[in-house]
Amino acid sequence: MYIRRDHQLPALADQQALIDAHPLGAWVVPTPQGLVANHVPFVLDRERGPFGTLMGHVARANGVWRELQPDRRSLVMFQGPQHYITPSWYPSKAATGEVVPTWNYAAVHAHGTARVLDDPAALLALLHRLTNQQEGARPQPWRVDDAPPAYIERLVRAIVGIEIPIDRLEGKRKASQDEASGDHRGTVQGLLAEGTDAARAMAALMAPGSPGPR
Repeated sequence: MYIRRDHQLPALADQQALIDAHPLGAWVVPTPQGLVANHVPFVLDRERGPFGTLMGHVARANGVWRELQPDRRSLVMFQGPQHYITPSWYPSKAATGEVVPTWNYAAVHAHGTARVLDDPAALLALLHRLTNQQEGARPQPWRVDDAPPAYIERLVRAIVGIEIPIDRLEGKRKASQDEASGDHRGTVQGLLAEGTDAARAMAALMAPGSPGPR
């Protein structure tokens, strides 16, 4: 990923926080037939490896897991806040006209070699972790144990677990850092006036002192 110096998101904690907040990763695997991409919700285990280990699963009918080899590296892309930026929000538009549109976004790319997790007990534990990640904060969280055991056992047989120990993380935060202060303020005001969740998330990412995308 091309990253200008002023667009770097170098802090590991911020990179991991983006993965936690936006866990649906675009997982790309090279195969003899070409690149194969799947969109997979991952949970990040921070305790395993210097950058953590991604854990998810795919349908057993999805042949991607059969393509995993020790010499085939994977890339998983996580997309954080993103929004179109119109030059109409820049005060400098009226002054010089020398403005163009852009797109602000935050993203993290995780690199590593994927491996298969096919032990039923380990798969069940993974399902609990994935479920708790999404359900834990809900007022009445659904739990895996709420479903009949025979039903869950049947579903476990229909999936294959994927683990990706991360050996390299790249983080990018393109949030109008290179704009003049007046244009930066105008962009934030324009985003807030849009009133959408995506616009508010980008405005928060652009705020001075923002620790990183969430």
